[in-house]
Amino acid sequence: MLTKQDYEKYSSLALEYLEKAGIVITETEKKNVEVAEYELGCIEKVGLELVVYVNTEKCCAKELVLLPGQTCPEHRHPAIGGEDGKEETFRCRYGKVYLYVEGEETENRQTNPPEGMEEYFTCKKEIVLNPGEQYTIMPNTLHWFRAGDCGAIVSEFSTKSRDEYDIYTDPRIIAAGARQV
Repeated sequence: MLTKQDYEKYSSLALEYLEKAGIVITETEKKNVEVAEYELGCIEKVGLELVVYVNTEKCCAKELVLLPGQTCPEHRHPAIGGEDGKEETFRCRYGKVYLYVEGEETENRQTNPPEGMEEYFTCKKEIVLNPGEQYTIMPNTLHWFRAGDCGAIVSEFSTKSRDEYDIYTDPRIIAAGARQV
């Protein structure tokens, strides 16, 4: 359960990273930083911080902030009500992000899932994104991602985001894990 103290700590750290990366956000956006901790009680390992710029019927844009070693858990965006699931493009803006998607396993991967949680991270095809590099994830594609040692900021450009319908590999995770306290 995300406590007010954790929310304040992680949203503040996210703002520091955004500033360090030179990403300017409004005062309103600063007050609306979301913290996803996924009800696992280990936000330093599995979690992320985000700023949502827009989420309409047609498009969505967000900044995803991952602190050093922080991991977004494996999930997919399924079709909802006859509409395709979310298609998203991740563009690394700061640091390094290790993205894992369905496909042939990458030999000598550069990072691994959080220790003790390996069974919930099945994607082993690695895409490494440095600042300015991007990758598009098609709807209903299983994926997860992790920040490098310096943390990472990823700009997400996507079709409508409906996080409450995301399907996670880890059955302990409740969808729509991001919120403010």
